[in-house]
Formats: sequence, C-alpha cells, structure tokens
Amino acid sequence: MLEQHLKDIEERYEEVNQMLAQPDIASDPAQFRKYAREHAHLQAIVNVWRRQQEIQQELVDARDLLKDDDEELRQMARSEISTLEEEDARLSEEIRILLLPRDPLDEKNTILEIRAGTGGDEAGIFAGDLFRMFSRYADRRGWRVETLSQSPSPAGGFKEVIALVSGDDVYSRLKMEGGVHRVQRVPETESQGRIHTSACTVAIMPEADEVDVQIEPGDLKVDTYRASGAGGQHVNKTDSAIRITHIPTGTVVQCQDEKSQHKNKARALKILKARLLEQERASQHSEESSARRAQVGSGDRSERIRTYNYPQNRVSDHRINLTLYKLDQIVQGDLDQVLDPLLSHLQAQALKEMGVN
Repeated sequence: MLEQHLKDIEERYEEVNQMLAQPDIASDPAQFRKYAREHAHLQAIVNVWRRQQEIQQELVDARDLLKDDDEELRQMARSEISTLEEEDARLSEEIRILLLPRDPLDEKNTILEIRAGTGGDEAGIFAGDLFRMFSRYADRRGWRVETLSQSPSPAGGFKEVIALVSGDDVYSRLKMEGGVHRVQRVPETESQGRIHTSACTVAIMPEADEVDVQIEPGDLKVDTYRASGAGGQHVNKTDSAIRITHIPTGTVVQCQDEKSQHKNKARALKILKARLLEQERASQHSEESSARRAQVGSGDRSERIRTYNYPQNRVSDHRINLTLYKLDQIVQGDLDQVLDPLLSHLQAQALKEMGVN
C-alpha cells in the first residue's frame, strides 16, 4: 500500500515537472508558484524514495554474497549489510515524516508580535532582545523582516513590536514560538546584582490574504489621529495615524509608524486580518480533542514555553524538557538548536497519532 502510494507520488512529480515547462503556466506567476511549491514538496519525497530503492537493491546484492565460498568476502558482506540496513531504516523514517499531512498554512509569511509583560523596564529590554534574536534567525534563513508597528520602551527595547516575516516556510519554522518567553538575569539598572525575572509574550500568526479572511467594509470603524512620539516634523501636524476597529469581534489595531495615512491603513489591515484568522483557528482548535489540540503546547500566548537564564548561559524549553547551555549562540539567531528538537517531537507525536511507530 505504501509502495503504491509512493509510485503515485512519483507519477504526479513527473506530471508537475512537465507542467512547469508549459509556456502558459511558466508565463503565469501565480500558477507557476503554485506548481513550483508542489514540485518542491514531491521532489523531497521522490528523492528519498529513489535513494531507498538503490539501498534496497544494494542489500539484495550484498545478501547474495553471503552464499559465496570466500569467508573474507562473506565477512565484508555482513558488515555492508549492517550499514545498509541502518540506512534503509533511516530513509523509511524520513519518508514517513515527509508523508505526514501538511499544515496548509506552513508556507505562509508570518506576523510576529512581541509584547513586554511582567518585569517593568527589563521586560521592554527583553522584548528588544527577542526581536533581534528572531531578526538574526531570519537573516540566517534568507527571510525578510518588515516592521509594521512599534512602541518603544523608555529604557530601551519595546513595549510592543509587530513585524511581517517573509520567505520560504516561515510559518512552519516559527509557529511553535507563540507563548510566554521568560528571562532571568541581572538588569543593568540593578545595583546590588540581584537576578530578576521578566517575561514577554510572543504571538505567531500566518499572514492572511483575501481567501483566508473576508472583511466587509461595514464591519470596520476607521479613526485617524495625530501620531505621537519620535518621527520627524509630521508628528502632531497631520492625522496620519490609523486606528481600525473590527466591530463584530471588537478587535482593535493601530498603526502610526508611516507618514502616509494610506500606508498605515494598509499595515493595520494586514495585522487585523492575521488576528482574525488566528481567532478563527483558535475557535476551531477549541472544538477538537485535547490530545489533538496540543501536540507541542497549545501555542496559546498565555503558556510559558521557554526560559532564558543568562547567569548560567542556559535556555530551557518547558514543552519538551529541553535544556541547552548555549544561550549566547541562540540569542544571536542560532534558533535551529531549539526548533529542530521541537519539530522532531511534533513529528513523532503526529506519527504516533497515525499509528506509525
């Protein structure tokens, strides 16, 4: 059954390969992107399966050598069989993971929100540290970070910062980062060297488009007002800041970073759509069983997911009991050290649900 499924995937891969070469598809950017994404996904599966077929043929050949009269040749065959069987098992596991149902939102760009929580000025400084950490991680992966809205903290960092992260598979990598991030360290303002605990809330939301969220113009209340704070001579002279209220849900979004009212409105709508999509998904998830709802934590922004302990150079992810003494590397953007174990755990849980050991 699995072999037939893989054969069907290989046939579809070749079919999509041919479609990408067709002039009418190649000249249509939307169609080309659609099939290019499918091609990349299928290619990953096909490449692993073809490699496994090669390994399995090598195993057949090596087992035939066990019948040879030469003991030295038989011994070499036994050693090779052991290596090939390990590789075959590894490739089988890789195929099972690649065949897991994909979250349709995984390929979407992401709205990243970071808000200072408990801890006063230190929480705002930590919010700035988290934003730099995510920005450096984005640089490593070739993603683009565009700040949509920010509210600076007087002591440094942010009371709140909202950004759009664009690139390949952004949401699939960042979606588990939603929740409470806690820091333990001695603040610069602490004269007696005492360790303080502060926290920030991180929200990760897939960017919503017109297909995902449809908003009726009559459902919006749009207010303009004069921007406040740093920003040049336009501040307090023009009504460029925007406040949008989604009347049915009471969701409010404000943007004032741009001098242009139109740009602020476009940014506010982008954030609003992402929040409405998140609310819709949260409502759907609440109707599911608790087992399905929380494979690696709920992603709920009230859930404490990670602690960054500076004195011990330690990062602890509380969802999978992961502890790494590499905080200095992680805050510089080497987040894969945390995200890869989380993804592996998520995949193992998904395989377990499917009854695959």
